[in-house]
Amino acid sequence: MGCYSGMSEPFWKTKTLDQMNRQEWESLCDGCGKCCLLKLEDEDTGEIAYTRLHCRLFDSGTCQCADYENRKKIVEDCVILTPQKVEEIRWMPKTCAYRLIHEGKDLPSWHYLVCGDRERIHEEGHSIRGRTVSEDTVFEEDTEDWIVDWEGNEP
Repeated sequence: MGCYSGMSEPFWKTKTLDQMNRQEWESLCDGCGKCCLLKLEDEDTGEIAYTRLHCRLFDSGTCQCADYENRKKIVEDCVILTPQKVEEIRWMPKTCAYRLIHEGKDLPSWHYLVCGDRERIHEEGHSIRGRTVSEDTVFEEDTEDWIVDWEGNEP
């Protein structure tokens, strides 16, 4: 799927998430990988903290799931995103295309559907490619040591 260059509006501007077919839905994913990060929720405040730890199925080189079709069978708490869940999930990254479309916003200039380049997101630092380690390499009690602000600031 290349960049949008037609005369009519692109599908993400004319359809709701519910109206998209599977191909359109899947094409919205920009490949940032942030949904595959371990996230911690503060029990007192409900605040969500991202970590530099990724799911054991995540391939940090390709920034994709190593077994996308079977991910829920292998990782029981993997969240399968649906249009309904986009509204419910508070930890969706601010730059996530699904979240942006749900909020009535446009895709960023670096999204491949806009620019036609799947590498742009990585080149501009909007993905986690090469910046994380697998959850399997860290003891569970050390997870908090891996908290990071993905906007570029250490917590």
